[in-house]
Amino acid sequence: MFWGLFSKRSGDALPTIEHEAFTKAVAQSSAAIFDVREPQEYAAGHVPGAVNMPLSSFSAHALPKNRPVVLICQAGGRSAKALRQALDAGCKDIRHYAPGTGWWKNSGGAIEQ
Repeated sequence: MFWGLFSKRSGDALPTIEHEAFTKAVAQSSAAIFDVREPQEYAAGHVPGAVNMPLSSFSAHALPKNRPVVLICQAGGRSAKALRQALDAGCKDIRHYAPGTGWWKNSGGAIEQ
């Protein structure tokens, strides 16, 4: 069911989730969303339902194994690093929202504080 929301991984490109699919995942709570920004950035505003797991203390082993996971940061750099770590640790059904929280907010997405 959820696989259709993710873009396909090609070559060395990291698996991402497109904006429309991410919007749907947020609205339906169909994925576990982890914000890898630092706590003060997360506290200033984050995607509804996102859990803070800063890149500085990121643990791929702490991610849920029983549901899809989406990683997010401000603009995609840190979430890409966390995603590489998770993929190297053998995590499956995981993507990142490459445009980040900044794009989400500027596109009219809700923000929690």
